[in-house]
Amino acid sequence: MTVLASIRPVTSRLTVLGTGYLGVTHAACMAELGHEVLGMDVDAGKVARLREAALPFYEPELEPLLRKHVESGRLRFTTSYAEAADFGDVHFLCVGTPQRVDGLAADLSQVEAVVEGLGPHLRRPCLVVGKSTVPVGTAACVAARLAELAPAGPEVELAWNPEFLREGFAVEDTLRPDRIVLGVTTGHAEVVLREVYSSLIADGVPVVVTDLPTAELVKVSANAFLATKISFINAVSDVCEASGADVTRLADAMGYDVRIGRRFLNAGLGFGGGCLPKDIRAFMARAGELGAGQVLSLLQEVDAINVRRRQRVVELARELKGGDLLGCRVAVLGAAFKPDSDDIRDSPALEVAGQIQLQGAQVCVYDPKAMANARRLFPTLDYAESVAQACQGAHLVLHLTEWSEFREIDPVALGAMVDRRVLLDGRNCLDADAWRAAGWTYRGLGRP
Repeated sequence: MTVLASIRPVTSRLTVLGTGYLGVTHAACMAELGHEVLGMDVDAGKVARLREAALPFYEPELEPLLRKHVESGRLRFTTSYAEAADFGDVHFLCVGTPQRVDGLAADLSQVEAVVEGLGPHLRRPCLVVGKSTVPVGTAACVAARLAELAPAGPEVELAWNPEFLREGFAVEDTLRPDRIVLGVTTGHAEVVLREVYSSLIADGVPVVVTDLPTAELVKVSANAFLATKISFINAVSDVCEASGADVTRLADAMGYDVRIGRRFLNAGLGFGGGCLPKDIRAFMARAGELGAGQVLSLLQEVDAINVRRRQRVVELARELKGGDLLGCRVAVLGAAFKPDSDDIRDSPALEVAGQIQLQGAQVCVYDPKAMANARRLFPTLDYAESVAQACQGAHLVLHLTEWSEFREIDPVALGAMVDRRVLLDGRNCLDADAWRAAGWTYRGLGRP
């Protein structure tokens, strides 16, 4: 369990509005920092499960932390906006901002709903703190609406404190963040938030104090940069394939440059999930609205490169089977968009599996954590309970999510289970020499 050596009791009473991935993580970690926390959600079923310390998703280290503080009474949950407003003087907005179904922009309906629900109950001075990832300019609209709704009127302050959680490392990223960004309009709001995060600040976590628009832009700008880095190396991998170069060794050499760094410089199937794709698309949409055409053009190509990687993997799979996948038995290792998560939103692995099935292949998928979610979204695929079951009699094995379980597979042992020893490493993280030595035809992306 990740804990801070210097955690000290703090008497603050905090509410967390929204108990999805961000909200539950923030609530449990704020309790770990010593606060009394009330989580609020309009979904009565979700609240009932959380009161029993049952997580609706998989995230390492989070469930025992949730159980610890539910059982201690430091963390409670409610469906009442009135109870949430009365509980404390700092209210965190942690609702989702998915991509709109009718375009690239962020869907702010959950943000709007929580403001409409909470605002009329704010009868005393308080600080409302946005953590959701929103288009720049949203905070100003939220502040204006709270001023209209709240009986306390101008005594309700707004701040923006963006989250920087990585799925699979969310507890670590909350309890040991690499920075805390405080978007504030008054010195009082800064003082309050510094007290909320006093244990982290005492441990040396840097604090960046900004205005509201800058705070809104930090998260989407960071994600856009990371997405650009991934798409860049994926574009270079096409050149490597055409020239016989090895993109993994190329990335190693580039990564020694401290201006570049090695992280996120991994060619492969590309990124997915519930953050990077929707965040860069929302950034694109907002940039277009603001007339910032150069950013819009750049991110359009970043997104397009990423989407094309999925089709490239399908093309390589077809090439490995002589140009035709009809009747081919394909084992797909991975369903989650990344390891240490059960999140299948915009999963490259499942999109590839679905496309290969449409081309006539018999596809069997295995993932250590995401099987139930995958079955709900892609019920026509076959699913296995282990690597061995998925690969039994396979003509082609696709490695599409870099779980440690897959990196540790013995290629000799697996070779005895398949019908053909043909592997497509869509994440470029397996030992090509070891697999080839075991008699496999190994193919990566941008690798000879």
